[in-house]
Amino acid sequence: MKKVLMLSMICSALILSSCKSSKENEESVGRTSGIKFENLDTTVRPQDDFYKFACGGWQKNNPLKGEYSRYGSFDQLAENNQLQLKELIISLAGETHDEGTVAQKIGDLYNMGMDSLTLEEQGAEPITELLKGIADIKDKKELTAKFVELNKIGVSPFFGIFGEADPQNSSMTIAWLWQTGLGIGDRDYYLDPEMENIRTGYADFLTKLMAMSGYSKMAGFENNEQAKAQEVLNLEKSMADIFMDKIDTRDPYKTYNMTSVEDLQKSLTVIDVKAYLTGLGLDIESLNVGQVEYIKNVNKLISKTSLDIIKNYIACQIINNAAGYLSNEFVEANFDFYGKQLSGKTEMKPRWKRVVSTVDGAMGEAVGQMYVEKYFPAEAKERMLHLVKNLQSALAERISQNTWMTEATKEKALDKLSAFIVKIGYPDKWRDFSSLEIKKDSYYANILRATKFETEYQLSKIGKPVDPMEWLMTPQTVNAYYNPTTNEICFPAGILQPPFFDMNVDDAFNYGAIGVVIGHEMTHGFDDQGRNYDKTGNLNNWWTEEDSKNFEARTKVLVDFFNGIEVLPGVFANGQFTLGENIADNGGLNVSYVALQKAKAEGGIQEDMDGYTADQRFFIAYAGVWANNIREEEILRRTKEDPHSLGEMRVNATLKHITPFVEAFGIKEGDKMWIAPEERANIW
Repeated sequence: MKKVLMLSMICSALILSSCKSSKENEESVGRTSGIKFENLDTTVRPQDDFYKFACGGWQKNNPLKGEYSRYGSFDQLAENNQLQLKELIISLAGETHDEGTVAQKIGDLYNMGMDSLTLEEQGAEPITELLKGIADIKDKKELTAKFVELNKIGVSPFFGIFGEADPQNSSMTIAWLWQTGLGIGDRDYYLDPEMENIRTGYADFLTKLMAMSGYSKMAGFENNEQAKAQEVLNLEKSMADIFMDKIDTRDPYKTYNMTSVEDLQKSLTVIDVKAYLTGLGLDIESLNVGQVEYIKNVNKLISKTSLDIIKNYIACQIINNAAGYLSNEFVEANFDFYGKQLSGKTEMKPRWKRVVSTVDGAMGEAVGQMYVEKYFPAEAKERMLHLVKNLQSALAERISQNTWMTEATKEKALDKLSAFIVKIGYPDKWRDFSSLEIKKDSYYANILRATKFETEYQLSKIGKPVDPMEWLMTPQTVNAYYNPTTNEICFPAGILQPPFFDMNVDDAFNYGAIGVVIGHEMTHGFDDQGRNYDKTGNLNNWWTEEDSKNFEARTKVLVDFFNGIEVLPGVFANGQFTLGENIADNGGLNVSYVALQKAKAEGGIQEDMDGYTADQRFFIAYAGVWANNIREEEILRRTKEDPHSLGEMRVNATLKHITPFVEAFGIKEGDKMWIAPEERANIW
């Protein structure tokens, strides 16, 4: 839900200390350039298509496998990490452990996921009781208790609740009510006339689920599943029509609406709000309603919709949620729609990959603790801390030299930058999994217990101080993030390896990789969302009116530029939806480039290696992070759902606005990578 707004997939680059010792200079001797010529396509002029020049060889050497809708550098590293996790998990799964230990839980969950014989024997049995409970609902008054039961196991029809920092008091966790419940995903799939084939496929999928699960028989409409599936689809269409648009959900002011429980009850009359909250273990007097108008309208929708349609919709939510953990016919039906039709994949991931991912999702930090002990060297964490300080210095310099901000706003921006909390590698304190039960009954039963364990953990934070030491990603994740309410940047161990971070290459290349990642995450503190939060993480307009207007004018350059990019025939990028990530890419490149120039001036970086200058290696490294092959179906899906621009655009479109790139490769008017200086975005 809202946490997705905080998270950001980005790139990476390395930085050296602004005060390099002679020892460090000596260590740089013998490092390679980082250039892998097999990843380049030198038949393409970098001035015409830099993405193809820097990534064309990689694309050719890494054809898209059937199990992927997109496969790139991120996925390649994640796949390598998964092999390491597999080794750790299988070693536990093959041994006997004391009951209640983390080793027992990890091993048993993996073994049950791999036990295809038992999964086939059980069929739909693991969800039968849940579905019978839905079929037996006799009155809408029973929905309150049912929503409580389902929310605890990760099924949130119509709306869901979670704990998150209070934007006006970021040190405290409050309850958030959020719009949920669209089975396809983004509302555009329901409303776009061009998406009729997707809606038809979804209805067919629901038809199969109701028949295979036995729910249609329980509910008394066996052999009429197709008509009932269409009714469910129509209900979801009506929900999509009243959903807050994804662009508005990125506005922290529009989604901050503190509401008393008493007033919420007036808007949400279809349930007993107090009983709902109490059932979830919450004794609160107010909460934040993320989408006020949606809640009012969905209340009307539930009121006028027949109970049978609501029951069928909820049942489909349950079956859909469980499909990946049941027998093969459910898994295949799920893959046929979400994998093949929605993303263009041609084959399913092997079972071990799916199960390792499930174990990782259920006990991520427990698995992560083993991962870092075996695979993450302590010196990498130390070096990253050093790099982050260098990037902070470079960003501070960029802010200070900024020509469009007033001095008062600059001072507050610098205060915020200096207050960043930095998390590298792994948490200092590991999470306790002792109360999670993993039993040898069914794979899905354990998924329910793990989900309930996680839900209760998240809801238990409400009404308590925010834990500044908590991580929002596991250490083995190949990603990074900025969290505005804690003003923190986090770089898990999983991303701190090649091609993002390499101790053995010249730092010009590393600056283009992990350095840009660092700069990207820092810039999120000052993008169109992050700029609304002050140094303590509170939603607070610390900008002058003049500065705000200047910021909006400069960011509009990016909005308009990306809006003009046709990603598929007749399909254009969404410059407003991707604005935060595009600002962060632009800023990350500029900030890391400044840090590179400082490092070059202090020695230790070779100017020319393997036929490329340090600046050129910087940009080649940046582009290589986004090397990928992608299917058209996935391009469409990501354009609708992902706040990040497509990989090719993050190279070719973003770099056109970076003047040092233009100069490094001698790009001139008439070249395809050229845009006039006055048309380039210059923000951070």
